[in-house]
Amino acid sequence: MTVPTGKRETVLGTLDDRGIDYVVTDEDSKREYTAVVYFPLPSAAVEPVLDELESVGIDEDAYTVVVDAETVVSRQFSALREEYEDGDVESDRISRQELQAEADELTPTFGVYTIMTIISAVVATAGLLLDSPAVVVGSMVIAPLIGPALGASVGSVIDDEELFTESVLYQIAGVALAIAAAAAFAWLVKTTNIVPPGLDITEVGEISERLAPDLLSLAIALGAGIAGIISIATGTSVALVGVMIAAALIPPAAAAGIAIAWGQPSAAIGSTVLVSVNVLSVNLAGLVTLWYVGYRPEDLFSLGETEQRVRRRVVGLAAIVFVFALFLGAITYASYVSTTFEENAREEVELVLSEEEFEQYQVLEFEVLMDDDYPFRSPDRVVVTIGGPPSESPPALAETLRDRIDRHTDEPVDVEVRYVNVIEG
Repeated sequence: MTVPTGKRETVLGTLDDRGIDYVVTDEDSKREYTAVVYFPLPSAAVEPVLDELESVGIDEDAYTVVVDAETVVSRQFSALREEYEDGDVESDRISRQELQAEADELTPTFGVYTIMTIISAVVATAGLLLDSPAVVVGSMVIAPLIGPALGASVGSVIDDEELFTESVLYQIAGVALAIAAAAAFAWLVKTTNIVPPGLDITEVGEISERLAPDLLSLAIALGAGIAGIISIATGTSVALVGVMIAAALIPPAAAAGIAIAWGQPSAAIGSTVLVSVNVLSVNLAGLVTLWYVGYRPEDLFSLGETEQRVRRRVVGLAAIVFVFALFLGAITYASYVSTTFEENAREEVELVLSEEEFEQYQVLEFEVLMDDDYPFRSPDRVVVTIGGPPSESPPALAETLRDRIDRHTDEPVDVEVRYVNVIEG
């Protein structure tokens, strides 16, 4: 830390009062500084000590450099660490100044951010179309989303509106770019027949699960937001957490782009909602976690205003997430209804075939086909494959099965019965 002219004794006195060892060297550049002071601090002590030094005249015009030390061997430093660290998350966190610098460092320039987001979306699109989880995971690794996703929360809590605004704009641009890049790439591979003609994207596992998301998706986004903030706030590695945040954003955005390219806008609704709710959930979780672990603005006079602003943003985000959660809940309920229908329909088929007149027949295959009304899909047709002896004429079961199955649904469904001759050896 550079010490301005006239502040040397004040700075050294402050360090002496706190029992902090230091080394002082004279500064001979004939500028407004007279000395450079070096002193070791445990992580939990950085913020309060810097705040106190700023209160006695060390402002941002001076140079303050915070670096990580591999180890400090000193009995007095051990005592200082015991004074500031009590084992909870708040004592393990880095200083407000380091947090702000870390958030800035995690956010690349807009040009780099744009290129990496587009590449990530294209790779994710290829992975989804190939139904390859490994490729999809690879797209998450290169996604540059963690900086903007956490920067908005950091900017809100420490009253850095420039960081907040930049991070919000980055997030909006990132989601839009990802969906647009995915749609363009998916359209290209479709029109050039790189993928098989007539490919039904709803039958691709990696895609279909993101076209009709459920409430469990919220847990992923909230967990990613909390883990991301704790990682950055404690100075631990954020690389793996960045993959988790990207997992909540990039694949759903790619799925939305694929649905658009395939001319199925209704199928894109679910994945677009999933991207939106995940972005908001990451921001909400980050905002609440940062405030909980004790981060506050540098200017204590603005604390009340900042607290009100944070509360408004938390309430606003929570309200929007709740609305989206209702939508996801409706999808979850529709999925539950469909699953229950399938179980009941299967039981009805087995009950009919258990009757004495059909004892020679058995169910070889049972399938419920869903309609294309994404994201709220409903049973459309039941296909039953029945095996029986070749010497017997197939019984007329379609009407009987349809009547029994229709008891378990509000809308009638088609029932298709297929017969296969079974010759037992």
